[in-house]
Amino acid sequence: MFYHLFYPLKDLWFGFNVFRYITFRAAMASVTALILSIILGPVFIKMLSFLDIGEYIRKKHTEQLYELHKDKKGTPTMGGILILAVLVITTLLWSDLTNKYVILVLASTVWLGLVGFIDDCLKLIQKRSKGLSLFAKFFGQLILAVSIGTYLYLNPEFSTQLELPFLKDLVINLGPFFVLFCVLVIVGSSNAVNITDGLDGLAVGCTAMVAFTFCVLSYIAGNSIFSNYLFITYVPGVGELSVFCAAMLGATMGFLWYNSHPAQVFMGDTGSLSLGGAIGIVAVLIKKELLLLLAGGIFVVEALSVIIQVASFKFRGRRPFLMAPIHHHFQLKGLSESKVIVRFWIIAVILALVSLATLKLR
Repeated sequence: MFYHLFYPLKDLWFGFNVFRYITFRAAMASVTALILSIILGPVFIKMLSFLDIGEYIRKKHTEQLYELHKDKKGTPTMGGILILAVLVITTLLWSDLTNKYVILVLASTVWLGLVGFIDDCLKLIQKRSKGLSLFAKFFGQLILAVSIGTYLYLNPEFSTQLELPFLKDLVINLGPFFVLFCVLVIVGSSNAVNITDGLDGLAVGCTAMVAFTFCVLSYIAGNSIFSNYLFITYVPGVGELSVFCAAMLGATMGFLWYNSHPAQVFMGDTGSLSLGGAIGIVAVLIKKELLLLLAGGIFVVEALSVIIQVASFKFRGRRPFLMAPIHHHFQLKGLSESKVIVRFWIIAVILALVSLATLKLR
């Protein structure tokens, strides 16, 4: 909005020319989202408490874990509504609203937020920690992912080639399999963040680091000079996604202000499903799908720990972890919640830096 309002006034005063630059608008989007989240946080938390929208804790597998988490019972949840509201408002304020990729990722994020919202509402109504069935949740994600994959595949301006990290001359043309690949990336990313959201600030903190990484990558992928210099796929228009990613960074960091241990509010599936899906969609749009495995390594490990746990118990009758996802395994090993969270954050920072370093290691 500000871009359309102020940039045309550059002829009246040269200072308005600054709204032309993505870097300026991305920085301002991040700051705006951070400030809005911190200011609106207390009001939103009080509203959730007034409406008695609190977390339900069930006895999951072990009495020990229940004892560790029982104090969280009643903590306001569905804080993802705040993240989504701030993210959408900030992006609308600072991005170029004629950019098709911005509109696509915004609409998709809201859709996944709606799926998560329904899931959270059912949990509250039923007074239990299970909301939507796995099939219903997956179906909502699947519709979106197939729609995005089909749209991009039929778009002659968009390449279906898969870029491989560390290799500058080797790409794979996925052809019609690109649609299936989009489904794997978007649905996988959405569920991986959802699985990670089990400790105070863990998922949202790691999401902030991935958002920063993709903010930089989006800008480079949308800049013909930088992308050609670094031998990465140039996608005209995706540079504007830097504003969206910067807004996500600010919104998640602002939410972390209240979600850090001990949490005053949880984001629920409304936040985790939408943020995870948004990251996956951005990765697809800027052609950095495989790099998401590295940048979002924490999410990948968390999801894999669940898959391994289930598969091992089904085929071998043994559980390799004390409990899955793996953050609960470390808790049951005796590590405090805060120590597990901070160590995972440290790893997430390292993975973000290594991901950015791959731009030169090609």
